[in-house]
Amino acid sequence: MEESRYLVDFDTDNIRTELHDVIIIGSGIAGVYTALEIPEKYDVAILTKETIEISNSVLAQGGIAVSLDKGDSPELHFKDTIYAGAGLCDEKSVWVLVNEAASNIEALCEFGVNFDRKSQNELSLSREAAHSKNRIIHAGDTTGKEVCDKLISVVRTRENVKIKERVAAIDLITENNVCKGVLTYDEDSSSYVLYRANVVVCATGGFGQLYSNTTNPEVATGDGVGLAYRAGAELMDMEFIQFHPTVLFHPDNKSFLISEAVRGEGAILRNINGERFMPKYHELNELAPRDIVSRSIFHEMKKTNSTHVYLDITFKDKEYLEQRFPNIYRTCLSYGIDISKDYIPVAPAEHYCMGGIRTDVFGRTNIKGFYACGEVACNGIHGANRLASNSLLEGLVFGHKIGTEVENIIEDYPKEPQKISIKAHSNRVLKDIDVNQIKKDIQETMTQYVGIVREREGLEKAKKKIEEYCDLIKDMKNINVRDFETQNIVLISRLVIEAALERNESRGAHFRLDHQKTDDENWKRNIIKRKF
Repeated sequence: MEESRYLVDFDTDNIRTELHDVIIIGSGIAGVYTALEIPEKYDVAILTKETIEISNSVLAQGGIAVSLDKGDSPELHFKDTIYAGAGLCDEKSVWVLVNEAASNIEALCEFGVNFDRKSQNELSLSREAAHSKNRIIHAGDTTGKEVCDKLISVVRTRENVKIKERVAAIDLITENNVCKGVLTYDEDSSSYVLYRANVVVCATGGFGQLYSNTTNPEVATGDGVGLAYRAGAELMDMEFIQFHPTVLFHPDNKSFLISEAVRGEGAILRNINGERFMPKYHELNELAPRDIVSRSIFHEMKKTNSTHVYLDITFKDKEYLEQRFPNIYRTCLSYGIDISKDYIPVAPAEHYCMGGIRTDVFGRTNIKGFYACGEVACNGIHGANRLASNSLLEGLVFGHKIGTEVENIIEDYPKEPQKISIKAHSNRVLKDIDVNQIKKDIQETMTQYVGIVREREGLEKAKKKIEEYCDLIKDMKNINVRDFETQNIVLISRLVIEAALERNESRGAHFRLDHQKTDDENWKRNIIKRKF
């Protein structure tokens, strides 16, 4: 089925237009750090769908992986990343990640980020699943918020950076596979605005809102992946969706993350009967790779006919837990759970998308002038399964690389963006459609059939359901942000299902009950999607 090139009708000759050197879509760690790494002589605009403080990065608890300990090295960090990625990591990208980690962490410290320290000159290091060494730096259990708060406070002081809040990116504007800018919807004025620039950086995060239970915020509807695909950008690894093993399971909250660092501090998993079960599933027990822990919990829940399991860290005293995990301790207590005495009810929930817009190590896509970094990008670092605490690091390392490349990029263009004249006209019509119900139905479908465990029959059912929605909304007149988000959710769900059906094996976060073995001979390769 053919999607329209653009989601709305417009005429570039009759639309409010702003000119900038660089447009950054997204205000998480990848987007803001990229803005800070761009030379201050360039005019930069950050576009964010909500306020600048709302992003997936802000919710990140655990920390950032970096080899700083005497017994650690970039080589060991590389090895652990490759192991977790189950054969699909791009080694060149991983080498860049691990070798440039320390310099970017140093930059964060210079920006004023307060990581926990052993001493004045030494950062505290903890361990998370599938890491062979203690290499996770953190700021309590709100690392993402600490980093984002500091970076945002710095970017607000930069005269060359304009922050545009409540501006939703709808589509890339392209001519002859060259990016010319971004068409947006300004919620405050209820009008379309065209942001023109020779360089557009997409840092919109993932698409966790495809699933019923997710640690992602409401804004994570995959808008960046959707607009990139419609413009002809290549997508890669869309079948690989990571479920975090331990998310609070409470009637009032099924999206609050219980950091992997809790298991790093020795917490153990127990089933509904209070029995420890991870030793039955993997030699690394609770610190096995995330996909294995999530599937183990899934199987244990099925075996005991329960909706959740328990995480037990009651052997640690209250004072220690309040200091090491203040946010988790406080939040659980608000639900009547004292984690120094009570088991924490947990269940897996969607957490991270390994797939996204295909890029190289400089963030370049197959569209000239269009770059991507952070969760929305797929440069092969994570392979089939992301190693814990590599995500914030990815946003830093590749945001920096894009930032430092901007001067070379812009030198190839005229100083003023060339005039464009594009008239997009379609036969879209107003429809009486409940987009909120569509989203809910898709979330339930994806959770049931395209989750932790998959098989062809369920994937085919999901595909049929999504195709019905594709037909329903393909000619729908889109008039607000919810409509744009619905178009992206439907599109991306279809692409995830198609890739999951195509990969007839189990690898990393993609587990097929009907193809349970890993097939390196036929499937040690990436699935790439492109509209045209």
